[in-house]
Amino acid sequence: MHNITIRPWIARLLIGIVIAWNLQSAFVFIFFPSRFVNAYELSGTAGEAAIRGFGVLFLMWNVPYLFALKDPIRYRLALIFALLMQSIGLIGESYILSTIAAEHILLRYSILRFIIFDGIGLLLLAIAYWITKNKSPNSD
Repeated sequence: MHNITIRPWIARLLIGIVIAWNLQSAFVFIFFPSRFVNAYELSGTAGEAAIRGFGVLFLMWNVPYLFALKDPIRYRLALIFALLMQSIGLIGESYILSTIAAEHILLRYSILRFIIFDGIGLLLLAIAYWITKNKSPNSD
């Protein structure tokens, strides 16, 4: 019988949580953009198109995460890409927040939610990376 370790499954769970959050955001942005236009100080058809565009970006963002979910050891590079992408998101959003004047309270709050979301996601991905470290694809 093949020896199965629990670490890759824990990593999959953590990666899966991040994917679920990203996909949930993607789908609500794509299918219900009117709920979010005000939070980003947008309006009308153009605002809804911009929000839908964010949703499409979330879908695109998930491609390496899906490979990492399938096998975080075999597709280690995908997990590294996911970590890098999550880091870029967190850094970029933090920079964006720093450029928004204090009087734009709702917009700042909306960006802060992304920072928290991506910060937690980065932590979960980092744990997944760490617990699968030094595991070869043939070590199970």
